[in-house]
Amino acid sequence: MGLLDRLKAGLKRTKDLLFTDVRDLFKSGEPLTEERLEQFFARLIATDMGVAAANAIREELRKEHLGRLVDVDAIWATVKAQLKLLLKGGEGTSWNQTEPLSALNLGESKPAVILVAGVNGVGKTTSIAKLANLLKKNGKSVVLAAGDTFRAAAVEQLTLWSKRLDCEIVTKPAGSDPASVAHAGCSRALEIGADVVIVDTAGRLQTQANLMKELEKIHRVISARVPGAPQEVLLVLDATTGQNGVIQAKSFSQAVHCTGLVLAKLDGTAKGGVVVAIRQSMNLPVKFVGVGEQIDDLEVFDAEQFVEALFA
Repeated sequence: MGLLDRLKAGLKRTKDLLFTDVRDLFKSGEPLTEERLEQFFARLIATDMGVAAANAIREELRKEHLGRLVDVDAIWATVKAQLKLLLKGGEGTSWNQTEPLSALNLGESKPAVILVAGVNGVGKTTSIAKLANLLKKNGKSVVLAAGDTFRAAAVEQLTLWSKRLDCEIVTKPAGSDPASVAHAGCSRALEIGADVVIVDTAGRLQTQANLMKELEKIHRVISARVPGAPQEVLLVLDATTGQNGVIQAKSFSQAVHCTGLVLAKLDGTAKGGVVVAIRQSMNLPVKFVGVGEQIDDLEVFDAEQFVEALFA
């Protein structure tokens, strides 16, 4: 399946939630009332896109259609146009689907370092494997640094992925300083001339201050070993968490200055609107979306196709 088809499948529950009983709100030939607008506003909020985004859509509908006879196609065109505007942000972020690495800032010198963070259970390790696979398929040599030293299972899982992907991995014994693993990973990449280092970190709750400080330390160590690095700090979020994802994004961004998001588990969530909420509240772009469990199920995010899939 192409990206549009994968997004259609992944966003089905969000779409079902958005469109349930909406036909009763927007009936052709009847005037669009304030009451109908408020009911639609509540439906938008239920997708977890946030008050600011839902309000922007409501205001655009009010300006363009309130009091006029309903033209369903025209109403959906207004909603879609506003959603695309909200998702692209002020700078109109967009990446070339045929060049998936265009979503990443890899810089001009080697190695580029990608630091990956996220709370427990969001699909971080699998997302790292998918990202490494994408880089390899596009001609990049990759070193993995298994910085989640608190969970032996995480190191084992990443090691298995490294063997499947035929890329080098740097590990240290359980309980080692994660910053030392990041340092060793960068050093190994410099030694062998690798293009990219992907540094895993321990899954953590954003409320754990000591662990957030540890993330800051990892960031500092990477910068000291490879000037200008990390070029990317990607936060993996579970799409099913909805508005809690916004809270996570803010906390992690304060600690390590996130540059973008990987939205995992988009398939099967009714809270796909959280993509809009994060974009609105943080101006932080979604760079990749996980649309399945296979190694190739990572796609460059495209605002146009996301919205088209939601209304398909």
